[in-house]
Order: sequence, then C-alpha cells, then structure tokens
Amino acid sequence: MDQLAQTVDLVRDVMGPKLLGTYLHGSAVLGGLAPASDLDILAITRRSLDEAERRALVEGLLEISGLTPTVRPVELTVVVQSEVRPWRFPPTGDFLYGEWLREELQAGGLPRPGPMPDLALVVTVVLVGDHPLTGPPPAELLNPVPHTDLVRASVEGIPELLADLDDDTRNVLLTLARVWTTPSTGEIKTKDAAADWAMAHLPPEHRPVLEHARNLYLTCHYQDEVWSEELKGQVHPHVNDVLTRIDHLRPQA
Repeated sequence: MDQLAQTVDLVRDVMGPKLLGTYLHGSAVLGGLAPASDLDILAITRRSLDEAERRALVEGLLEISGLTPTVRPVELTVVVQSEVRPWRFPPTGDFLYGEWLREELQAGGLPRPGPMPDLALVVTVVLVGDHPLTGPPPAELLNPVPHTDLVRASVEGIPELLADLDDDTRNVLLTLARVWTTPSTGEIKTKDAAADWAMAHLPPEHRPVLEHARNLYLTCHYQDEVWSEELKGQVHPHVNDVLTRIDHLRPQA
C-alpha cells in the first residue's frame, strides 16, 4: 500500500466519526511531486482530537513518513471545521505533523492546538486543487480565504523560516521565493514555478543561488544536496535582496 493510502487509512481509523474529509494539497495538486516533495494532506474534523488520538496519529505517521529516496515526508494538518468556517485570521490548527518535528515527537511530544497562519495557504490550495481523498468536495466544508490574509500568512512565517536558513538552505530559499510571489501575483505557485517567477524579477547577481535551489528541488533528495563555497557566499546577499522586495509589498496588504 502506498504512503498516501496508508496515511488516509490511519486518519480514518484514528478519527472515526469525527472526520469530515481529507484533502490533498501542496505540490501534488499544484503541478506534480518533485523527488523531495512532501505528501501534504489536510484533515477536517468535527471536534478537536483527544490525547489518545494525537498519540495514535503520531505513532502511525512516524512509521509511514520519512526522508529517503523511497519514502516521502508526510505533512498532515488537522483543523476543526468551526475554526476555519466562518474564516478568520489567524486560524487555529488542531494538529500538525511534519518531518522537521520528528525528534521532538519521538521524544514524546504531541502536536497541540494553536495559531496556524499557514492554514490560509493550505485552505486556498485545498480549494484550488479540489482533490478529496475522503469526504465531499472541499468547497462544501471550507470558505475562500481573502487575499489580504494570504499575504499576511505568507509574511508572518518569515522569522521562523530564516532561523533554518543555514541548515535547510534549499527549502528556505524556495519558500521565500513563494512568499514574494504569492502577494505579487495573487497565486500560490509550486516552489519551482515561484523560483522561475522570482528569478525573472531578480538582478543577475542574485539569481544563481535560487536557480541552484530550484534545480536541487527538481532533481535531488535532501541527502544529495551539494552547495559550493561560492554559492554559499551568495545565499545571504540573495536573501537580503528578496526580503527587501517582500517588505515593499507589506503596505499593499
């Protein structure tokens, strides 16, 4: 059984009648999975998960998800419908699993409810992708997100994102390109498409690192990443330039 089916079965078994629907989003619905793309799934529930349900989801996802050439990372977001319909910002997420949380979760931590600005992006892509795994079409459970909240969601995660720049360079550069692209175009693009748009709007000296990040995303798994010393030296000047451009967009939000 493939990872997507395993994850959907796990969610359905753990949540039972609480589950309203599960929906594919991310690269899978925006343009196709790259070698290192996550399997992104949103689950919409009637009520918040209890302790036992949180633990069962974590234990199952630790087995299903991974970071190898044959096992993709799974990112599962759970939201209670009443927290996002009617829509308000910032929304509250009920549960979040991602590979970057693995060590914390293996040590016994459990995802808890809390503000999750990124849900604005998730809900938008779920509605655009319209790919139910279980349940009705997403438009029957979710309201559209106003463009102003898409912009807010894009920029509010920047400080946390930058903290990972040296350890997760490829992902941070591509995500920043998407943060810039989303309010500029009104569209949520795949990471490689966002990089293409950004490179077309950058001066030549700031294009090479983003082009390299894009090429890695399209061709390599995380463990195969290689950055030359020359490219590493260009990362921070590139980021500073992109941040300046993003900052110029904030008054329009």
